[in-house]
Amino acid sequence: MKVAVIGSTSWGTTLAVILARKGIDVSLLGFTPEEARKMAAERENADRLPGVRFPNSLTPVEGIDETLRDASLVIIAVPSQEMRRNMREAKGHIPLKTIIVSGSKGFELNSDKRMTEVVLDELGTRYKPYVCALSGPNLSKEIAKGLPAASMVAGYDIKSAEAARRILNSPSFQVYTSDDVIGVELGGTLKNIVALGAGMVDELGYGNNAKAAYMAHGLSEIANLGVAMGAKPLTFLGLAGLGDLLATCDSSLSRNHTLGEGLANGHSVKEMVEVIGSTVEGIPTTAAALKLSKELRVDMPITERIYRVLYEGLSPAKAMAELIGDLSPLPI
Repeated sequence: MKVAVIGSTSWGTTLAVILARKGIDVSLLGFTPEEARKMAAERENADRLPGVRFPNSLTPVEGIDETLRDASLVIIAVPSQEMRRNMREAKGHIPLKTIIVSGSKGFELNSDKRMTEVVLDELGTRYKPYVCALSGPNLSKEIAKGLPAASMVAGYDIKSAEAARRILNSPSFQVYTSDDVIGVELGGTLKNIVALGAGMVDELGYGNNAKAAYMAHGLSEIANLGVAMGAKPLTFLGLAGLGDLLATCDSSLSRNHTLGEGLANGHSVKEMVEVIGSTVEGIPTTAAALKLSKELRVDMPITERIYRVLYEGLSPAKAMAELIGDLSPLPI
């Protein structure tokens, strides 16, 4: 068996490492040939996952054709705005019936499409039975250290999700299956918006009671938009909904939470993105989610306030004061 991982993000690298620890041959595509050569020489991704050594069966590679050759499973873990370009390059190199797992969380700007929709746009609908989405409370640095975690893999065909689960599952990384691709993708995408506000709530010192009320309201927003887009309500009470929301809103490892803290502390979005040093998916996700909420007539006050902070200069203190004063959970 061989697994191909497209994207040497911290999450893509983590997935490559935990699979290689099982003795599976893994090819990890670097973002540039120079990065691939650097990872191969150093036997780690020092830029995004420093200190995590590559097992012998993990091979960093420079080209998409070499990455995908003979792969039984393809994992895509790239920033959401890079998904389409990567799928265009991969087209023609992935045989039909190869299982494809998107580990990316976000919407594509302009089209507002989920990541599996972008994959199918480029590869074609005949690949749909083999396309899956992976999402859950998955902080990559913890998982790379071998700390226990769980995730959800959802497939348009449950048989493909079950096949992906068998490959991904390990004693420290438990994987479960679902047939609700829309819900699993949206849970992992929309929680980033709520996590941005959670960082603001923490930095502004509102306390745990207010934060709990805020998160409950946030979960309602996620579920309401998700159901309007065709997801199953119960999905948002599982790993890809509530589980991911809790981890992202509470952890210092969360880039979106860190961004929210920095904004509440007076820094600009640009300054914080430079400090964080990697993609913060909550920024484009907020814009796409607000657009979708208006099209579908779903009330999303948290998303609206976060958008105004990110794009219109509303102060985090004012945004959170408005929200904290009106935090009755929305009905699902």
